[in-house]
Amino acid sequence: MRPHEKSAFLQFFLMYFLSVAVLVLVAGFFYFAQTKDHLLKQEEFSLLEYARHLKMGGPEGEFSRDFRHRLIPSQKHIDIRNFTVSKDTFSKRIPLKIDGRYLEVTKSKQHYNQKIRALMLQIIAVQILLLFLFGLISCRLAKNAIKPLEESIDLLDHFAKDLIHDLNTPVTSIKLNMNILERLPDLKSNKAFSRVKKSVQSISELHENLTILLEEKTFQMKRIDVCSAVQEVVEIEKPLYTDIDFQIRCQNFHATLNPKAFRQILQNIISNACRYNRPGGYVKIYRRHNALYIEDSGKGIQNPEKIFEREYSDEKSSGLGLDIVKRLAMAMQLEVRIEPNKPQGTVFILTLR
Repeated sequence: MRPHEKSAFLQFFLMYFLSVAVLVLVAGFFYFAQTKDHLLKQEEFSLLEYARHLKMGGPEGEFSRDFRHRLIPSQKHIDIRNFTVSKDTFSKRIPLKIDGRYLEVTKSKQHYNQKIRALMLQIIAVQILLLFLFGLISCRLAKNAIKPLEESIDLLDHFAKDLIHDLNTPVTSIKLNMNILERLPDLKSNKAFSRVKKSVQSISELHENLTILLEEKTFQMKRIDVCSAVQEVVEIEKPLYTDIDFQIRCQNFHATLNPKAFRQILQNIISNACRYNRPGGYVKIYRRHNALYIEDSGKGIQNPEKIFEREYSDEKSSGLGLDIVKRLAMAMQLEVRIEPNKPQGTVFILTLR
């Protein structure tokens, strides 16, 4: 399952499961409150039964040792509905017809507390069972809900792969013919030919970007020589930007990456550094600790916080390059950012594992 499919599945699952969990917990709370109130009423009724038994002269042995009683002097304004719950006992006062005294009956809360603990454990067990069952149901519903989305994504994925595969032949043919035409002395200084050459290069880069992006879910990571990858990309860009001074200071730098995807990230960033540079400018590539810096002498970037968004583009680019850089970097757990507050030029920082 792809990352975006996992995200959709988890969102649906969590939303449904949390709503059910809240209902189960609220229902358990109200059931506990009502049952506790019912148990309290039972305790009060048991005190009344004990008092009635005593007033009728019955033996105390018929009731458990939890019950106690005593006679207290007459008191005014005692509500017949009185029922007191203290820390360890229940108590109730009942008026007697003989000389106006009251019979106070008490009962230990030990058995009541045991019932409450058993009730809580029972409710918790039932809630856990219900949440488990509803979790399974939620998982099943979530899978069924995103299945059409997953099928649509797979269909688009296959279509895109077929399209990129079919484009591979004409793009390769165009590049080969451009290399042949470049050998003709009359075309080297032709401005129209130079514009066509750059357009072919842009098409080739876009084709490579899309090819790499479609392989995102099958990345194979391995330890590579970062400096060698930098040198390979620079050697590709040098013939296209002969007026740019490339300065490389990189050695003994290794990281765990997907080689093809990492080279594509480098190519996109270095290509942009050359494309938006000034005539006679430079591109510096150097290492600091576990980070690779790519610095250019161009005019800088407006709204650098938006540079990795797909919509960020101009007449020189499609806007896909840096968006793909961000996605490939995320897939390899690689941090890519721009050095802030730089008055001139741009510095890309790639922090590697």
